[in-house]
Amino acid sequence: MEFYGIVGKANTLIKSYLQNRYQRVQIKKDTINHCSEWELITDGVPQVSILGPLYFLLYINDLPNATSDLSTPILFADDTSLIISNPNSSQFEKDINTVIQTLHKWFHNNLLFLNFEKTRFLTKNTNATKLHLIYNNIHISNTEHSKFWGLMINTGLSWKSHIDLLIPKLNTATYVIRSLKQLLNLETLKKAYFSFAHSILSYGFIFWGISNYNKNIFKIQKRIIRIIMNVDSRTSCCSLFKQMGILPLQSQYIYSL
Repeated sequence: MEFYGIVGKANTLIKSYLQNRYQRVQIKKDTINHCSEWELITDGVPQVSILGPLYFLLYINDLPNATSDLSTPILFADDTSLIISNPNSSQFEKDINTVIQTLHKWFHNNLLFLNFEKTRFLTKNTNATKLHLIYNNIHISNTEHSKFWGLMINTGLSWKSHIDLLIPKLNTATYVIRSLKQLLNLETLKKAYFSFAHSILSYGFIFWGISNYNKNIFKIQKRIIRIIMNVDSRTSCCSLFKQMGILPLQSQYIYSL
């Protein structure tokens, strides 16, 4: 904290909040409680606390400096991603291994643990299957798609994996709205659309909205609009979107841009 300029009373206040804390483990089985002994916490931040995430971010704030110029780190809470680029396949592999070694050393020095079992790498390189990433005899697996801040990214950046993930969620939203149709008026159904459907299809839409696979999402959106407006499946949705004041998927993408 002193390194970042947090000194004086502010430093003393935070120090008193973090120091001299104890914790124990309690397991309840039937009506009997099993408790461990109270132990002094020597490092870490208080669990399930509002300030905990902020202090943790302060703690790992210098992590990007440790990954050298070979990578671009992206941090979100305790989730760390690295972007590494090199057109030379052999050098690319060396760069990745160098970054992983540097990263692991930083974690070790800062009393943190890099979970290699949850660590994956995803690449657009066509020779990805030939890459071997090993550290301390631990093999880091290659994957064709990975979830990143709620977006499913695949090797070809086609967004098919992400859209495949959205379809069952939107189908569930369709079922909910269909069930509510007999109970709610049009205005309330419109609110239900924005709560259950629009919130799903609008998240990260500026990224995956350009994908050719979004036509599958558009079909579900039109199905929901027809359900709300109580028309059959052959009715054109053009006037229905205007009537409800809802943007079709393609227009929503333009608006997002």
